[in-house]
Amino acid sequence: MEHDPTDPIHQFQINRIVPIQIGDWDFSFTNSALFMVLTVAVTTAFLYYTTRGRGLVPSRGQSITELSYEFTANMLRDAAGTAGMKFFPFVFSIFMFVLVANLFGMVPFFFTVTSHLIVTFALALLVIGVVVGYGFYKHGLKWLMVFVPSGVPGYILPLVVTIEIVSFLSRPVSLSVRLFANMLAGHITLKVFAGFVVSMSALGTLGIIGSILPLLMTIALTALEFLVAALQAYVFAVLTCMYLNDAVHPHH
Repeated sequence: MEHDPTDPIHQFQINRIVPIQIGDWDFSFTNSALFMVLTVAVTTAFLYYTTRGRGLVPSRGQSITELSYEFTANMLRDAAGTAGMKFFPFVFSIFMFVLVANLFGMVPFFFTVTSHLIVTFALALLVIGVVVGYGFYKHGLKWLMVFVPSGVPGYILPLVVTIEIVSFLSRPVSLSVRLFANMLAGHITLKVFAGFVVSMSALGTLGIIGSILPLLMTIALTALEFLVAALQAYVFAVLTCMYLNDAVHPHH
């Protein structure tokens, strides 16, 4: 069954490329898995080839890589201090994966993996898992003091601790939904306006003239989506840095 090319939802459909069924479990290699692999491969190849011949006068690619490195390092250092720099490889990997995955989604006929909640939620759980795991590894049970703000009167301490725990548990939800919702809504809006251009152009001369406005909106939204793609990668990374600060410095 052929799909409507103007359908704004079809771009998010998961398709099996290599069906793999083991009992009741579906391990099929899908278009989503393909673009996650491509994201990792392209990012790794770009970073490798732009830094293998480092020169005093950097090439354009080397400059981009060095700027990304310094940007992430400064972001982590500002949020978690010098002690948090041990997490730089982790944060840099998260930032580059989300950024490249978001930018891949801007290429026509490519798949936007970050528009699926299961992907963003898995990334968010990974971040929170690292925070909790390192917190207990480094500080033991004392890490639980992260839920006990200093200077709080004893009579309201149970309420404050409850709020802190609920707030912490909501972090993976808010972290994942923010990225997923922005990418999903942006791509749907972009496809809707692009669909207007196609539909109106088929109506003849008046339709072509009328399609100029949605065409201009599509161009403007495309530029905005590139900005959102980079901004959401930054937001995801900077929140990761802030959460890692709780693992490094549990007392606040």
